[in-house]
Amino acid sequence: MSDPVKHAAKASSPWWAKAMVISGSMVMVVAGGGAIAAQVSLNLVNNSVNQEDLLSDQRIEVEEGADIVGPLNFLVLGTDERVDAGGEARTDADIIVHVNEDLTQVSMISLPRDLLVEIPSGVPADQTKLTEAFAYSEDWGESFQNTAETITHLTGVKFNGGAIANFEGFLDMVGELGTIELCPWHDITSIHTDKTFEEGCAEYNQEDALDLVRQRYGWDSDEDYANGTWGDFGRQKMQQQAIKKILERAKEQGYATDPTKAVSLLSSFGDALTLDIGGYDLIDMITQMRDIDPNEILSIGTPSSEGNVNGTSYVLIHEGTEEEAASEALWEAIGDDTLNEWACEYPEWLSGDSRPDCTTASETSSPNPSDDVTEAAD
Repeated sequence: MSDPVKHAAKASSPWWAKAMVISGSMVMVVAGGGAIAAQVSLNLVNNSVNQEDLLSDQRIEVEEGADIVGPLNFLVLGTDERVDAGGEARTDADIIVHVNEDLTQVSMISLPRDLLVEIPSGVPADQTKLTEAFAYSEDWGESFQNTAETITHLTGVKFNGGAIANFEGFLDMVGELGTIELCPWHDITSIHTDKTFEEGCAEYNQEDALDLVRQRYGWDSDEDYANGTWGDFGRQKMQQQAIKKILERAKEQGYATDPTKAVSLLSSFGDALTLDIGGYDLIDMITQMRDIDPNEILSIGTPSSEGNVNGTSYVLIHEGTEEEAASEALWEAIGDDTLNEWACEYPEWLSGDSRPDCTTASETSSPNPSDDVTEAAD
């Protein structure tokens, strides 16, 4: 196996320094704009968000202006690149966003940044951590494609579109909403500011929210190891929680029904978020997915655990274990649009509060979430 690489991709144009946000930006776009289509001009909506070719030949091609038909899979990458950081970037969040056949339910599948993967291109190594697949080129589009090819090689999942984000932009999104509620499951002290965030739900402003969702090393209690929320798994859980809380707060404040506010929200992160939706039209996507309820998003972690290869620490899907069986079943469930059934069989890998109703999940591969998904108490 090749040695782990030390370098990272660099941004090739100035606007990448503004590129966005939290890993679920794609979900914000497709779930946040309900009433826009009927009352706001097409150009205003389409021009509110950067749209670039990120996937190139890694994208499932559709004809320009084609009807949006589910199921759909989007790849969302979040980077740790900071403004004025010289453009260096790695992926801290690698998420498959799955939309079911009826375009009524979203699932987010997080892949650990340190997951040991094979990289088909061999760049920057034949085998290394998933985060390093982005260190392919100084062109972020090429790096995105390398990561997409790597994830497709692992999972068999191909993508209809994608998004790239930067956590720095998370400040602007939370600032637009005022505050969001986050719920750390135990006290955690920031390695960046030494501030302690107390267990339980509380309102967080933009700076504290960003600080909390960036934490990784503080998730190291006995509870975390017992529940599979240690280290980067804990950070993934907080990231997914933050995505849902942003969506919930936006819905509470009327962004989904007030066209003026909806466009304001799109514009607030438009300079930061970059989307690739191929031949689909953004306003059509917003309209088709306006009924998605953020409370019913399934948050899933990849079945895996820590391991060591040649003295280097990785996250591994250990061969011959329940992890391997569960992960292979997960990739199949994404392809077959049967994630509710998978979640009922492997509930230990759900990282959020939402759960499918397992008394009915097996009756259909794409159930109506208003009937089949219940929200567990925090």
